[in-house]
Amino acid sequence: MYENNIVERILRMKPLLNERLWRQFLANEAMSCGHGGITLVSKISGASRTTITTGINELKNNQPTPKNIRKNGGGRKNTKTKHPTITEKICEIIDQQTCGDPERILSYTTHSLRKIAEKLFEIHNIIISYVTVGDILDSMGYSKQINQKMLQNGQPHPDRNQQFEYINTTAGKYLKAGEPVISVDTKKKEFIGNFKNSGREYRPRGNPRHVLDHDFMIRELGKIAPYGVYNVNKNLGFVNVGVSHDTSEFAVESISRWWETVGKRTFPDAKCLYVTADCGGSNGYRVKMWKYQLQQFANRVGLVVHVSHYPPGTSKWNKVEHRLFCYISKTWQGKPLVDVQTAVDLVGLTKTRAGLEVVCVRDEAEYELARTVSDEVFKTISLVTIEPFEIWNYKILPQ
Repeated sequence: MYENNIVERILRMKPLLNERLWRQFLANEAMSCGHGGITLVSKISGASRTTITTGINELKNNQPTPKNIRKNGGGRKNTKTKHPTITEKICEIIDQQTCGDPERILSYTTHSLRKIAEKLFEIHNIIISYVTVGDILDSMGYSKQINQKMLQNGQPHPDRNQQFEYINTTAGKYLKAGEPVISVDTKKKEFIGNFKNSGREYRPRGNPRHVLDHDFMIRELGKIAPYGVYNVNKNLGFVNVGVSHDTSEFAVESISRWWETVGKRTFPDAKCLYVTADCGGSNGYRVKMWKYQLQQFANRVGLVVHVSHYPPGTSKWNKVEHRLFCYISKTWQGKPLVDVQTAVDLVGLTKTRAGLEVVCVRDEAEYELARTVSDEVFKTISLVTIEPFEIWNYKILPQ
């Protein structure tokens, strides 16, 4: 009851007092409460203990009220008020300078805080301290750079940066036009069974989950190959959990299932689909079957399929890795994938505070290994390469 009375008085007086009288009023309330009064009033009013303590000192010393008192809303505006798009401008600067382990949620920027502040002034004429840049990066989920095993063996491809810029520019154009942009790849294969899964889960104290003491595949249970499709436009994930082989046919079937399940309802007026993928594996740029299956998909749905591959050794930059797969790993950490349906259910539970949602389906089809496409059949594909890096960028037109 006593605390409720303080709350009522504070709510009544706050709109009527200027900055100085407000802190002195809170100080008077805190002094009236006795021991613990500062903590109580701070909790109720939201004012800091420092503010209340300053008010108490003013009351004890009987300091006169100055003639000039700052009005509500006075004082220097904070950076985000002065520059509402400051976060987007920082993103533009660091977008091409970001790396990180795909199994981690945080990102890491290779730019120093001072360098970002300098770029903001050079490009946008915004004067900002490096400390404020650090605070904004923290709020965006970035952290300080640490050593990462990111460097490929040998020399990086000389056209790597130009291909990154091409992907970034092209994706931006499609996003602006409202056309779907997806990032695709196969997640690490997982054994099915009561195996240890990295991470921890909450359980009663002293009652850990017991799992098998070995990690050899159980032939009767097999393993799964989760193929992920991350839609950049809507922050939506789709996973096709296959129980057979990770082939090009499986990869394109996963894209087709995404389109039928999510894509065509989300983008009913789409004319083109932009796909970014790694340069190897079932969706590699050299794989004829990948392009042949994409032709069949384009024919079925009537979309132009524009594909861009990340250069060799840069698969960690693929957005499906750090926008989807890392969160799936976090969702099922510490939980053995005892059967396929458990894996499907756990993937479907994946969500983030940023709004990520994931649709997961089970694929029981058998995909045959070592299927090939003859040169004669390959020539029938409506393939249009795009310079200057035509091996990594091409369009497949519906027939």
